[in-house]
Amino acid sequence: MLIGAGPTSILHSPLARGTLAGFGLAGEIHLGASTCGGALELPLALTVGAWLVRDTLGPRSSAIGISVGPDFSTSSAAVELLRLAEDSEIALVVLGDGSARRSVAAPGHLDERAEGSDAAVVSALEAGDADALAELDEKVGAELMAVGVPAWRAAGSVLGAERYRTAVLADVAPYGVGYFVATWLRDV
Repeated sequence: MLIGAGPTSILHSPLARGTLAGFGLAGEIHLGASTCGGALELPLALTVGAWLVRDTLGPRSSAIGISVGPDFSTSSAAVELLRLAEDSEIALVVLGDGSARRSVAAPGHLDERAEGSDAAVVSALEAGDADALAELDEKVGAELMAVGVPAWRAAGSVLGAERYRTAVLADVAPYGVGYFVATWLRDV
């Protein structure tokens, strides 16, 4: 299952498609099925995630996606995410950028709070602290142009109080935008 920011909260079937044509990559990317026919509806975060999953697991991964928008807490997508997390073992790929305000050259220009905010996310990722992710401040995230905050909050809400073995594989900020890569494996 992929979770990423989007304009509205929607559950996307494996047939859903996205495109990176606006970024110079021609063609469409299916979420979890190699067949045609799904709606061209994936937001950027889920399109990138679908590309990564396809290249790792192949075109028939059966991946589904959840777009997390401002309406998430009251959406049917939130209900479906919780149901899926309770009813089955799921693997999550959570996609979203950190702050886009970490330097004067950043898309949002420099905001002194940006580096500390991103450091708090990295700390939660390193500690396997789902509660800290679930409690990230959406308003501050929006002010800092941290597109990942809604997706991290949604993931934190379903990961719960489990114990995880974690690793932060990347914590970089090229062009003043924070990017993190982390793995969490349930500690059994």
